Amino acid sequence: MERYYQKEIECASREELKAIQDEKLVKQVKHVWDNVPYYRKKMEEKGVTPDDIKSVDDLHKLPFLTKADLREAYPYGLMGKPLKDCVRIQSTSGTTGKRVVAFYTQHDIDLWEECCARAIMAAGGTEEDVCQVSYGYGLFTGGPGLNGGSHKVGCLTIPTSSGNTDRQIMFIMDLQATILCCTPSYAAYLGERMKELGYGPDDIPLKAGIFGAEAWSEEMRQDIQNTLGIKAYDIYGLTELSGPGVSFECSAQGGMHVNEDHFIPEIIDPDTGEVLPDGEQGELVFTAIDKEAFPMMRYRTRDVCSLTREKCSCGRTHVRMAKPKGRTDDMLIIRGVNVFPSQIETVLLKHGYAANYQIVVDRVNNTDTLDVQVEMTPEMFTDNMGEISARQKDLVEGLRSMLGIKAKVSLVAPKSIARSEGKAVRVIDKRKI
Repeated sequence: MERYYQKEIECASREELKAIQDEKLVKQVKHVWDNVPYYRKKMEEKGVTPDDIKSVDDLHKLPFLTKADLREAYPYGLMGKPLKDCVRIQSTSGTTGKRVVAFYTQHDIDLWEECCARAIMAAGGTEEDVCQVSYGYGLFTGGPGLNGGSHKVGCLTIPTSSGNTDRQIMFIMDLQATILCCTPSYAAYLGERMKELGYGPDDIPLKAGIFGAEAWSEEMRQDIQNTLGIKAYDIYGLTELSGPGVSFECSAQGGMHVNEDHFIPEIIDPDTGEVLPDGEQGELVFTAIDKEAFPMMRYRTRDVCSLTREKCSCGRTHVRMAKPKGRTDDMLIIRGVNVFPSQIETVLLKHGYAANYQIVVDRVNNTDTLDVQVEMTPEMFTDNMGEISARQKDLVEGLRSMLGIKAKVSLVAPKSIARSEGKAVRVIDKRKI
C-alpha cells in the first residue's frame, strides 16, 4: 500500500498544482525584487519587472542564476531575509574553492524536512520504523535533511553520520534498523562489509534504503538491493535548493517526483537557454517558489535529465525527473567524445564487478588517455595473468561498445582502491592539474 506524508498535495490535480505554483511564483518574484538587489539587477538588465510575471507560463522571462553568480554574491549577496531571521546555514564545496553557503529561516527548514518526510514515506516509512541516517552531519545537507524528515514521520532516528562502518553495522543489527539513508557508494561498501561478517540479505533487518548525493546506475541499485535485501530508492537535491528532498522516488521507481508545490523544474538547452518540451534531455533548472532566506530563481543545476508528466502508478501527480545522466560540468570529453562516469559503472557492473573503480584521465603527446582501474571481487581475485588479461580484454570491449572509444583497463586487487564514507572520488582528471 502506497503511503503519503501529505496526500492532498502529493496527489493534487494538475490544475490545483498549477494554481498553487502561480500564486507562489508571483509572490516570490516580488519578494526577490524587493529583498535581493543582486537578482533585481539581473531582472532589470533583462528588462523584466514583477508585473511581467503573472503565472508559471511567464517563468521563462526571468534570468538564470548560475554557480558563477553564487561565487560572485558570496556570502550574503543572494539573501532574501535579514540575518536576524535566519537560523542556520548549510554549505557545500564550490567548483573553484569558494563554498556555496545557503541560508535558512525556521520556515525554510520546516518545508525542507517535510520534503524529506515525503521521501521517507514514499519508501514505505512509518512511525514504526527505525531510520539510520548515515549521511554526513554538519555543513553537508544529507544528514540534517533526512534526520529532520525522519523526525517528522515519527521514526526512531539513529543519527550515525558517516564512517565507523563496524559501529554502523552494530546499530543496524542491534537496533533492528529498517531504513538506511546514505550515499549509494557507502551503501555498497556497508553491504560488502556485512557480507564479510557473514550476514546474508535475510539476516539484515533493513527493508528500504534512500540513497543520493552522487550518480549511480540501475546495475548498482540491483547490486545493493541484492546484497542488503532491500528496496533502494533514489533521492535528489542540492544545497542551493535546501538539500535532499527536492525530488524522490516512489515504489514504482520510474523517476523521481519533484515536490512541485515548492520547486518548479524546467529542462533547457544548455547552450541556448531555450526551454525544452517534456521528454527531451537537457539541463535541469529549478525555481524555489517559497524559500525565504535563499530564494533561488531559475537556478542552473548542471544536471542532465528529462521530465515526464505521465501518470504514475503510485498515485502522485507531481512531475517526475529521470535519474540525472551526468552533468554538463562533470561530463568528461575524451578525444572529442562525451563520457559520463555512470556509463563506465554500468559496464563494470554488467561484467560482475563491484562498484569500486577509479577513472584516470590524462593527456599524453596531446592525446587524451582513459584508464579505468577496477577492483576484482574476492571471488574472481587470482594471480593467473592469463585470466586477468582475458578479463581486461572483455572490459575493454564492453567499454568500447558503450563509449565508442578505447579505454585502458587495469584490474587491481580487492580493497586496493581507497574507500569513501561520503561521495566517492570516481574521476581523477590529470589534464586539469
